[in-house]
Amino acid sequence: MGLVLFPGDGDDGTPDVSWSYSGFAVFRRRPAEAEGFDLSEMRGFGGERLWTEVSTALEPLLDHPGTGGADLPPAACASMLGRLREIIERWVAESAGDPRLRRAQEDARRLAEVLRLCVEKDVPHTPDRSRRAWGPGGPTYGESRCCCRGGR
Repeated sequence: MGLVLFPGDGDDGTPDVSWSYSGFAVFRRRPAEAEGFDLSEMRGFGGERLWTEVSTALEPLLDHPGTGGADLPPAACASMLGRLREIIERWVAESAGDPRLRRAQEDARRLAEVLRLCVEKDVPHTPDRSRRAWGPGGPTYGESRCCCRGGR
């Protein structure tokens, strides 16, 4: 199982971004680091630090379950998009010679495109449990939902 993020506008031709469960865990550590904290210190990730102690527009993504979870409304997508673009610019300057950072940069760019479309299309915030998710062998059907839908 994993997470697929896409604009839940009913258009299967729109881009998406997907991670395996472990891939999403690896990816979201990078934006957390860029925001100045270690995700493993946070409650729910092995630590005791509360999200109220951290200020980041990326909280809806960073604290989102790796599978399942709620959709993210367009307002949350808009808030995350601006901050994500700033982080991507910083990573571009820092990525020379670091393939892990380049991978995070590529994932973040795909995510930014999905967020942009969610905002542009003002995708309504409603559940959709019939979309495709990623399992160990590829696409499976499940309840992986997120911005503005997940689990295509």
